[in-house]
Amino acid sequence: MSQSLAKAYSPHDVEARWYAFWLQERLFHADEHSNKEPFCIVIPPPNVTGKLHMGHAIFVTIQDILTRYKKMQGFEALWLPGTDHAGIATQVMVERQLAKEGLSRHALGREAFLRRVWQWKEEKGGNIISQLKVLGAACDWERERFTMDEGLSVAVREAFVRLHREGLIYRDERLVNWDPVAQTVLSDLEVDQEPEAGHLWHIAYPIEGTDRRIVVATTRPETMLGDAAVAVHPDDPRYQDVIGKQCLLPLTGRTIPIIADGVVADPAFGTGAVKITPAHDFNDFACGVRNRLPRIQVIGLDARMTDTAPEAYRGLSREACREAVVRDLEAQGYLVRVEAHTFMPARSQRSGALVEPLLLPQWWVNAEVLAKPAIEAVERGRTRMIPAMWEKTFFNWMHNIRDWCISRQLWWGHQIPAWYCTQCSGKDLHRIHHPGHADAELRIGTGAVPLVDRACPATCPECGGTTFIQDPDVLDTWFSSALWPFSTMGWPESTATLRKFYPTTVMETAADIIFFWVARMMMMGEYFMDEAPFATVYFHALIRDKEGRKMSKTYGNVIDPLHVVYGVTPASVPEDEREACRQLFDDYPEGIEPQGADALRFTLAMYAAQGRDIRLDVRRVEGYRAFINKLWQAARFVAMNLEGTTVSAAGSSAEGTLPFTPAQLSPVDAWILDALQGCVARVTQSLEDFRFNDAAQGIYDFLWSTFCDWYIELAKPILYDQDAAKDAAKTVTRQVLVHVLETVLRLLHPFAPYVSEEIWQSLPKAPGHPRSIMLAPWPKVQEAFKADGRAKPAQQAIAMIQALRNVRGEANIPPGKRIALLHVFTDQEEHRACCDLMGPFIQALAKVSAIAVHPAQAARPTPSATTVADGMELVVPLADLIDFAEEKARLSKALAKLDKELAQVTKKIENPAFVDRAPENVVAAERDKMNALAADRVKLLAGLQRLEKIG
Repeated sequence: MSQSLAKAYSPHDVEARWYAFWLQERLFHADEHSNKEPFCIVIPPPNVTGKLHMGHAIFVTIQDILTRYKKMQGFEALWLPGTDHAGIATQVMVERQLAKEGLSRHALGREAFLRRVWQWKEEKGGNIISQLKVLGAACDWERERFTMDEGLSVAVREAFVRLHREGLIYRDERLVNWDPVAQTVLSDLEVDQEPEAGHLWHIAYPIEGTDRRIVVATTRPETMLGDAAVAVHPDDPRYQDVIGKQCLLPLTGRTIPIIADGVVADPAFGTGAVKITPAHDFNDFACGVRNRLPRIQVIGLDARMTDTAPEAYRGLSREACREAVVRDLEAQGYLVRVEAHTFMPARSQRSGALVEPLLLPQWWVNAEVLAKPAIEAVERGRTRMIPAMWEKTFFNWMHNIRDWCISRQLWWGHQIPAWYCTQCSGKDLHRIHHPGHADAELRIGTGAVPLVDRACPATCPECGGTTFIQDPDVLDTWFSSALWPFSTMGWPESTATLRKFYPTTVMETAADIIFFWVARMMMMGEYFMDEAPFATVYFHALIRDKEGRKMSKTYGNVIDPLHVVYGVTPASVPEDEREACRQLFDDYPEGIEPQGADALRFTLAMYAAQGRDIRLDVRRVEGYRAFINKLWQAARFVAMNLEGTTVSAAGSSAEGTLPFTPAQLSPVDAWILDALQGCVARVTQSLEDFRFNDAAQGIYDFLWSTFCDWYIELAKPILYDQDAAKDAAKTVTRQVLVHVLETVLRLLHPFAPYVSEEIWQSLPKAPGHPRSIMLAPWPKVQEAFKADGRAKPAQQAIAMIQALRNVRGEANIPPGKRIALLHVFTDQEEHRACCDLMGPFIQALAKVSAIAVHPAQAARPTPSATTVADGMELVVPLADLIDFAEEKARLSKALAKLDKELAQVTKKIENPAFVDRAPENVVAAERDKMNALAADRVKLLAGLQRLEKIG
């Protein structure tokens, strides 16, 4: 043995030791100059501000499985890691830090603030990388990238300039999501919408030239001050005579037109009339464009009413203005009614502020042009999506894509490479007041004409000026992330890494960023590299709690992966984090024992069925920790039986060099090797099909049931036989034993890398074996060891043992009692041969003292229990095994107790008051209990009837 295995598996010691070994040996590094076929995954870069959560755990598990699997198959496997600068998230975090010091970014100035951010990034930004390593991530850390490192900054500037020169990036004034606290535009992904209690105000607008009023309803009365029209459905008969007329906009002294437009999707909803405020609502903006309506912005960057609003409301906050508007509408008779209403306000993820749609000059990407090649790549199968259902979602969004706002009013990020001449564009520069500080950030007006280039120009081509101001905005984080598959490999230079590994093989990510990231990577890859950036996109499932709810601090159901890996007690969690995981400690008041990374990874793989969200129950992790312990004890059994022998795991260095032939195998050895070929085929095909749960299940079933529960037990009579004449057979069985274990370890390695490495290193190896299981070849199906008849006796014996165990359970035969004589009735010679050849195994595992084989028509002993296995009738005499009267009494008593309990639960379920008032999960639990009791009753009754029949 290379090293002995401890009595118990300790994941903490093993995992730390082997990860350090893998790094030291550079086993994660990919060689761009090798002749091997490339396989590449680029990591979805976690935010540099991030902390490990279960979403990271699932992507690490799946991507690591694929990378290790392909490396073992002989590919040059690259898993390229890195982190995202997370513009707004990082800036907010550093600004909070400054606030504790009594400072602000504006007080520091841009350069000093950015130095603080870089300082923070160097001190804290690597935390999540360290956490990913705990999970066993086999990333090529020598190639780790950051979306704002110098190489990626060059790529971002290059991409911006090229797109601008092609007319695909432009500057325009449009409606955007504005965070009035963070003072920046937000992407849709940075906006949350959750139901909130509010009101619906119904307001009457008098129609000019009539005595009629048209009533509209709104959740935001303050925006009516910027209304440009009232819209009705073109086919609504109620309003045909007023379309084109003017109505009075209350409180403003203005009149606005009544227009017909499809923005009113359902004329039967509400009054069938809606107010149109193009400057403060996205649907209204589109309606305004169609109808050439004015854009009247009455709310400013600071979320206060602007000078465009009537004088009485100028300078008021949105909330104060709402109160004033409602009060004045009611006083002047325009307020019809107010209703309680649940609505979905947009809130900033970072600041929590209500997002305000505002008209602002911003930088945009012509997404429609870029989308076409990406759509074609999926349509023609150059890029496939798994599960395939996401292709429909992808097409739906891409065919209806809108231009992409890529500018953000932040300081942390890639500053837009556009410059404004202070001489000829100076008239267009102005300052905007930012609440809370005197010094205002320099902003650019819509009239300025920027000079876009990779670096600041020397002179202005218009006036010859030499003084420039760079556009203060930065690019949306998703812009740099969209370049990730090729910018991380050295683009725009044609590097060896880029030539070897682009396009990448697999993009593995969550489906909730299919639009924000996957689609944009495809657009940029097609545009700059003339090829889609990946051949396959695999979307992993979302992880929820065991009740199916999203994990959130609000629910208190957050599960930190490291708490599961290392173990945790309530006292060890900081007080400010305890509430987020309170439900964990409801289930585990004393805390969780360390489960290890392998147990967590294997659990997530077992859960990872395509297209199905994961309902994570930590008890499942405990169950798979037991699976790892089972493997550990099996390995110790193998080790004990190899002591003092020269047997080694010969298959790890090259296939087809095993020290035994099919002809040398016992039926038991032939059976396990046949089953092993089926396991190898199942796991390999499942991984090729991205069915990770099926692959994990195949390993689990084979290792636990086939290998541990059956083969090891069947091998014991051979290994423990003292007959020296059978030493050759013992040697073959030992060789088969270690070969099967070693092969299973290779199959298991991508799923549970640590324990598989630890056990594999302990096995005796043939000369020339690799220095790590990572470098061992992936197992292949060996046709010579597939079933050819030699395994049949073992299969029949197993069927007999299973059938006899069922008889013991059904007849309640005490576990310690041996069956004195098993009667087998059959006319088939192969059955007789099986009983002769496999008799010792059947006797040992089924606790049978002797076996008698009879013709099929022979008389059966009574009283007895009968079962069938592989065409053989097995008869077990019961006279000396059980006390019939005692057993009947026991079953009758158990049945009466069960009937009483079942009646109580049934009465509760049939009570409408309970079903209607009790929580849904409580009712479901009681119904499950009732069904389980009913199933138990069927079994007890069947057992009692069986005894009546045979006794």
